[in-house]
Amino acid sequence: MNRLGVFLIFLINTFLLADIKAGKKVYAENCAICHTVNGGSALGPDFNIVSYTRHKEEIEKYGKDPSSYYEEFGYNANAMPTLPLKDQEFKDVADYISSLQPFKKWMIKKKPIPSK
Repeated sequence: MNRLGVFLIFLINTFLLADIKAGKKVYAENCAICHTVNGGSALGPDFNIVSYTRHKEEIEKYGKDPSSYYEEFGYNANAMPTLPLKDQEFKDVADYISSLQPFKKWMIKKKPIPSK
């Protein structure tokens, strides 16, 4: 039973990493021209910042249809094109971007303000 558990964990991690690797490839081929990772100068926001402030589902949603969601995401204008990617490619790149920050800003629990 112990070996089965180790094997299952290995399989799960392999599939998760495969999505991140596939997403990194999608990033390199479609996103890197406008977005950096780990700082730099680019037209779009650095994906470390995006990963810190957005859920994976939000990243995927915005990537699929940026012209419909830019205001909802707090941007004044939209410069991002609609990319001709498949649904799985959007999921993969969202997995990759989300993996950049293991500790997310939205995960921080706010402490209640003590009453006087």
